[in-house]
Amino acid sequence: MDVTSQDFHRLLPSILGAIADAQFVAVDLEFSGISNQQKSRTRPPRQNASGKVSLQSRYEEERSAAERYQVLQMGITCVGESLERGVYVLRPYNINLNPFPDENMNIQRDVTLQGRAMQFLYRHNFRIEDSFPSGVHYLSRAEEAEERQAEAQLRARNVGPIVQLKEDDTSSLEFMDRVRQEVMAWKSQPVIKPDFLNIAPIGHNQPSYLDRGLNSFQRLLVHQYIRTEHPDLTTSTRQGFIQIRNNDKERQDAERQYQNKTFEDRISRQVGLRWLIEAMNGGDLSALDPESFIPADEANRNAITTKFNDVRSRLKGNSTVLVGHNLFLDLIYLYACFFGPLPDKVEDFQRIIHDLFPRIIDSKYLATHNNPDVAAFNLEQLDRMLDQQAQPVIEIHPGHTKYVTASGPAHEAGFDSLMTARLLIRSSVKLETIGQYVEELPSPTNSEFYTPPEGEGDDLIDFKEIPEQLAVIDRTSSESSSRPSSGVATSRTTFSHMTRFDLLGDLSDEIDPFTLQPKISFPEIQLKRDAECKIDNETGRRLPAWDSDFWKVYGNKLRVNGTMEGVCNLGSWPQ
Repeated sequence: MDVTSQDFHRLLPSILGAIADAQFVAVDLEFSGISNQQKSRTRPPRQNASGKVSLQSRYEEERSAAERYQVLQMGITCVGESLERGVYVLRPYNINLNPFPDENMNIQRDVTLQGRAMQFLYRHNFRIEDSFPSGVHYLSRAEEAEERQAEAQLRARNVGPIVQLKEDDTSSLEFMDRVRQEVMAWKSQPVIKPDFLNIAPIGHNQPSYLDRGLNSFQRLLVHQYIRTEHPDLTTSTRQGFIQIRNNDKERQDAERQYQNKTFEDRISRQVGLRWLIEAMNGGDLSALDPESFIPADEANRNAITTKFNDVRSRLKGNSTVLVGHNLFLDLIYLYACFFGPLPDKVEDFQRIIHDLFPRIIDSKYLATHNNPDVAAFNLEQLDRMLDQQAQPVIEIHPGHTKYVTASGPAHEAGFDSLMTARLLIRSSVKLETIGQYVEELPSPTNSEFYTPPEGEGDDLIDFKEIPEQLAVIDRTSSESSSRPSSGVATSRTTFSHMTRFDLLGDLSDEIDPFTLQPKISFPEIQLKRDAECKIDNETGRRLPAWDSDFWKVYGNKLRVNGTMEGVCNLGSWPQ
């Protein structure tokens, strides 16, 4: 499903509901540019005899690129499980981003387009011009803090230090003499009419007047004069002039409340796409006002608000399992785009990401762990390898019809996130079914984030071979296929994502985004998260349980090819 700026806020409640119901969320990003490793390595390299660089060196390269280039497109696929029907249900979304902040915001961004990256995206039918009218706005946590600080400074201008005029500043002295005379004349009237006084340049009401009104210094002087010498009066800035009124506390409170609400509404809408990231992160969505997406003529406002509050409470403090393919690069860009400046050291980056998303799975690592034969295959090739695997059964939600065909638009973020989700489901079930996973290598240091080089000599996995238990669809039989015992309790799983340069409208008529229920008729889909699911996995058709030993081996590890370590370890897998 394509999500544009025109329908993002209308669809926001249903997307948040899909995230809340998801077993895991697969993500993919497309960028306006990536690092040029050949060029960057003309500096003194930190590499071994084989030409591989250190993880720190690769991180610095990608961090530098993420600070320069932008995320242009984001794909997310929310994966739930229909327990009654025994299938995984995928809800893919494809979202273009508008890299330019709203013109009413104080923040500024430099937008850089890399020729090689844009040619790549153009060949895959991405059009940068679509990002401007239909791209969804976003605001990082750091940018939001910057905007709030700028607003606070703007409101505090009236309580700054006293400006003393110099004797030779005759124009300002003459201006203030006139202001004093006008204010005193207005206050001395027996009956003040009108109930306000406008301070504007001399001759501003003449047809020949062409100036823009009071300049910023003149406005500052007027505010300062009224504040210090007439505390019974209040000032407000208007277009080209200052308006003075009697100090009415009720009116001031009402105006302050209006200013606060206007500012918070503007911030909420500009945060935009980051609301989805905060939802995946288990962040606080209390600042997201339902009034921002409920139509003015909506009759069921109370029911919609109640439903949204339930979704919001389920998301808070409950971070999703985040899945991606070749995820190291995407996480760097995702953090720079939606959170703030990246740290200098890769160890600090690992800790920050682990705190934000305690459970992360890189489908590239899953596919290549002890399996070097598939290391060079891209996401689309890996997806095709497992396409004949009939179990588990995977369906696309009937409200998301864009990618129902077997081959979708490769390198479109939404479709790539869908392929990542499929790859994660099929490969993890396959590996767990045949019992092909090994214990973690012991760490020679006390650091939880130590990333040792991968060992050799373990049994290799044939990624193309489909286990017999998973080769045939049988939705009616209650008998369970036997499978090798792994000593692991299983029930359900997580994750998915995308590749490196693989980075770079259907629901509107079929789903009511406010009730979060389908308008069309199709078999009932009840989606539950792990904690609510009690069915065992003896059929070998479900993801391994999140608390199983399986994810201690495959979880929180990112494949980073071309580095001496080969893996970026994000920390221990939570139980």
